[in-house]
Amino acid sequence: MTTTVEGTVLTPEGWIAGRICFAAAIRSVEPTAGTPPDRFVLPGFVDLHVHGGDGADCMEGAAAVRRMARFHARHGTTALLATTVTAPAADLRAAFAGIGAAMAAHEPGTARVLGAHLEGPFISPDALGAQPPYAIAPDLALVDELAALAPLRVATMAPEIDPDGALLRGLVRLGVRAQIGHTACSYAEARRALVDGAAGFTHLFNAMSGLHHRAAGAAGCALAHAESAEMIFDLLHVEAAAVRVALRAVPGLYGVTDAVAATGMPDGAYRLGRHTILKRGEAIRLADGTLAGSALTMGRALRNLLTLGLPLGDAARRLSTLPADHLGLEERGRIVVGAAADLVIVDAAGHVLEVIAEGEPVPR
Repeated sequence: MTTTVEGTVLTPEGWIAGRICFAAAIRSVEPTAGTPPDRFVLPGFVDLHVHGGDGADCMEGAAAVRRMARFHARHGTTALLATTVTAPAADLRAAFAGIGAAMAAHEPGTARVLGAHLEGPFISPDALGAQPPYAIAPDLALVDELAALAPLRVATMAPEIDPDGALLRGLVRLGVRAQIGHTACSYAEARRALVDGAAGFTHLFNAMSGLHHRAAGAAGCALAHAESAEMIFDLLHVEAAAVRVALRAVPGLYGVTDAVAATGMPDGAYRLGRHTILKRGEAIRLADGTLAGSALTMGRALRNLLTLGLPLGDAARRLSTLPADHLGLEERGRIVVGAAADLVIVDAAGHVLEVIAEGEPVPR
């Protein structure tokens, strides 16, 4: 059955007053004479770094992954990478098995789980941030084992723990986007990783060596050389001025939520892998005050970017097209014939009105 949606449509060529006809995929995008007021149709958001939501942590198995996929779909996310935390190998195997099982039993009207983002354990013990303390040396056998359980699409790694580049080469061999993060590395180490195939940076500025004018660090390398990097646009992990710096420096800067189980939930204690985390208002922290993921949704990220002065089209592109491009996905993150019918309808202020995931309306 073909369904239609009308509004001011964001196409790769720009805005048009139009009608989209679709089933599971988009069948046509046609100009119309008029458009409903205050109704903007955007590509569905693609979140490449999300741990949980609605009380569910994706380390807990397939049911938790499906629950977070339902939750984030209500806020405009139509595709995502279930993101693990640093943990013992047995916990990672169980988490990847759960991600694989959730992918095999996709629920219509929820965000499509595209695979996994392995955030650790191949990170620096000196830059854990809120990661549990289970960082280990590179282990390519473990990488292969996890990739056999669920598609491994992105992996965060610290260059300094991989001095001979074997881990990076192994990830590239598997087609994984290796990202620099949770690192105390020097500028030179980050630069070498980029030259050798690293694809970008994980939550830019957070849990990485910062920019100093005589020690540029990982952050300085990203600003000088990165074509792509993810950032948490909650305006808490990175203040507005630093977001503006990154927007000017990194052409492919895209948004992620880094959302955890506490997202969408009341204040209280929740789990992040083997950590207990505490939600207080919009901030989620460890007991020592360290930020521990976010309470962000992609819908809120869109509105935050608008408050920084970004036009709606540019803000939407950084939450949909650019992350899809980072994974090499031509069928996501854009409103074109043949792409998945992933659509988010918002008002002029960026509030989500409706969401359609692969042609199915998402229950609100």
